[in-house]
Amino acid sequence: MSDTTNNYGNVVNVNGGQGNVGINYGTVGGTPDDRLRAAVEELTRLLRDLRPHLTPEQAQTVDEALPELTPDRAALRQRGLVLASVAQIAAAVGAVGQPVVDALGQLLPLLG
Repeated sequence: MSDTTNNYGNVVNVNGGQGNVGINYGTVGGTPDDRLRAAVEELTRLLRDLRPHLTPEQAQTVDEALPELTPDRAALRQRGLVLASVAQIAAAVGAVGQPVVDALGQLLPLLG
């Protein structure tokens, strides 16, 4: 048997030093953006509440949009058409859709 080591994934060798923390993949402290997560959760909740007030076609669009709503800033930026569709539906149903419009107004600035 050989002494060959197969490493799958990242390998970090630390030789001395102080305060070594490993690999930083761009997140400080390892916590996601809580405001973005809260805004997406609120929008998702409001869309589910709005669903009974929608036509079957509008409800289908919302159903297709829900899995696309994730607290991932880059992914949401790429899904602008999904957000625009949801905004259009919320505006079309009038006052009952206003909370969704407001939630989108809070979410969009967080996408930078």
